[in-house]
Amino acid sequence: MKKHTRREFGATALSVIAASVLPAPFVRAADKKYDPGASDTEIKLGQTVPHSGPGSLYGVLGRVGEAYFQMLNDKGGINGRKVKFLTMDDAYSAPKCVEATRRLVEQEEVLALYGSLGTAPQTSVHKYLNSKGVPQLLLNTGASKWNDPKNFKWTMAGLPLYPTEARILAKHVVSVKPNAKVGILYQNDDFGRDFLGPFKKVLADAGGKAQVIMEQTYDLTDPTVDSQLINLSKSGADVFYNITTGKATSQSIRKVTELGWKPLQLLSAGSTGRSILSAAGLENAKDIVAIRYNKEVGVPRYEKDPDVIAFEELRKKYLPNIDPDNTIAFAGYGQAATMGEILHRCGDDLTRANVLKHATTLAGFHSPYFLEGINYSYTPDDYTPMKTLYVSIFNGKDWDLSGQPMTE
Repeated sequence: MKKHTRREFGATALSVIAASVLPAPFVRAADKKYDPGASDTEIKLGQTVPHSGPGSLYGVLGRVGEAYFQMLNDKGGINGRKVKFLTMDDAYSAPKCVEATRRLVEQEEVLALYGSLGTAPQTSVHKYLNSKGVPQLLLNTGASKWNDPKNFKWTMAGLPLYPTEARILAKHVVSVKPNAKVGILYQNDDFGRDFLGPFKKVLADAGGKAQVIMEQTYDLTDPTVDSQLINLSKSGADVFYNITTGKATSQSIRKVTELGWKPLQLLSAGSTGRSILSAAGLENAKDIVAIRYNKEVGVPRYEKDPDVIAFEELRKKYLPNIDPDNTIAFAGYGQAATMGEILHRCGDDLTRANVLKHATTLAGFHSPYFLEGINYSYTPDDYTPMKTLYVSIFNGKDWDLSGQPMTE
């Protein structure tokens, strides 16, 4: 399969926009194919994210999607069609996710869903969407279950798969602390558990000198994680693997400092957003190790990056109330641009099967959100979103990347 280079797709997100608004080649009306959610004039997309509740900071993903497609619509749409994007609140609740998703499919009749968030909520609609043949694309979760094209071909993750991330972090621990004593705090659901097995296996395969000595869990509804952090700090662990999200991440980073505990800290990539670290106190996050695959906004290193500049232009015009350093918003921008690219490639065949075809052949496409050297790796037989990642260390202001990205 031909690998598309960054140059071919253009240096900035604006190239994606420009390509999307170009008129489609002349075709006979008979060549146009539509499923529910598509017509000569409109493409309807859906999404569920927590606009309220404990995960509400991720609601910005939906607001950015609205802004991005409004920008495209203002420029003429995608292949001459306007995009109607419906982002609905599921409050990170499985029952609410089911209700919202059924409404999007059965009442709104969307062509596809993209960018929905959360392992537990999306698991609740996984079988339903596959039974309906509705694409469930670019999920904001890296659970390994999403890489199952044989049994659930309509569902694809949009983040690095958690086992990939966990294995690379475990290899890093073995290399820098071969006799590590690891304490783990993890979210008590599929999200949290998906990191544990692969991480422990790498430690065991390395000879077992580095090992996990304590595990603590928390639920999203817990007001704090203070007691868990106190237990871990007293365990003798010199490595802290922090598998948390949102508020719990900020609380735990801050609590480690308050306790005077100084372990090597590992953080899941989905929780390295600037807004999360800022809430923890950037000085408290210094020296945290995490997998990186994306650029930051609001930091000097990327202020002249064409993709960051393009995002900043969008933010100023359509989303002035969103902080310029909101990396979660930038992630939403990258996913919206990717979804726009998929739809552009579909041309006038706007069937769900064709949307899936172009989503599963994105290998080589470079999102404006990604660091250099990282591209999507999807193929029809392997839905791993990306296999190449960087190990990085937070210096108190920005992430210092390892010299070369690591490929699993």
